Amino acid sequence: MIEQKQPHLANIDLWKQWKEHGQISARQALIESFLPLVDYVSGRLAIGLPKTVSKDDLSSFGVMGLIDAIEKFDYERGLQFETYASWRIRGAIIDGLRQGDWVPRSVREKARKIEDAYQKLEQQYLRSVSDSEISAYLQITEQEFQQMLQDISITTVCSIDDPIREEESETRLSLLVDEKAKNPEVQVNEFYLKESLAKAIERLTEKERTVVSLFYFEELSLSEIAEVMCLSPSRISQLHSKAILRLKGVLGRFKNQLFQDS
Repeated sequence: MIEQKQPHLANIDLWKQWKEHGQISARQALIESFLPLVDYVSGRLAIGLPKTVSKDDLSSFGVMGLIDAIEKFDYERGLQFETYASWRIRGAIIDGLRQGDWVPRSVREKARKIEDAYQKLEQQYLRSVSDSEISAYLQITEQEFQQMLQDISITTVCSIDDPIREEESETRLSLLVDEKAKNPEVQVNEFYLKESLAKAIERLTEKERTVVSLFYFEELSLSEIAEVMCLSPSRISQLHSKAILRLKGVLGRFKNQLFQDS
């Protein structure tokens, strides 16, 4: 995470002035204070996107997300604003890109086919399947499969407001739960979801696990991961795409199991 010029607590007076007294100048000061967060998030999302996608557009979408976060953030809850705002900024950027129809339908169709292949084969074999097995299932060569992964690498960023499946209305946001909630059914479902994802991560190849860990937990860029792992950025992009498609397949199986049990 980038370093903010001022930590969250240093802005407490600005939050009070804005939230309690509605001072526009305090709101503007908060926006300016957290603008580097927009640059950070948009910079990470820009990796792997087509060159036709303007960085200025990403920043514009991100600023709208930042403003929305500042409008809705409750500073009295003691939460870290940067974490909350990052989700809002990321979601606003991806929503803006989707509205512009930046990914061809044919590319999304390729991603859906590979995701379905991972879901069906790994459910059948109860293990991580190889590139050759996926290629055989799709009736294409391994070289064609690698090219498909490269083509769909731009689709493996996602918003929590996106539907889980394109033809459905349920979004990833609906899977998020309030940690303070006491609903036993939700807690059980959350437990099994985490267990399913943990098992899915264990089935990833060592390189795929490393990429996921460095990208999502260490917050390195794909180019930085390429340097760490001594691989090309395109290879890192392929490993990231495969890992995400495997994990999305697990989420699909988890959802199907919920419907069968209900």
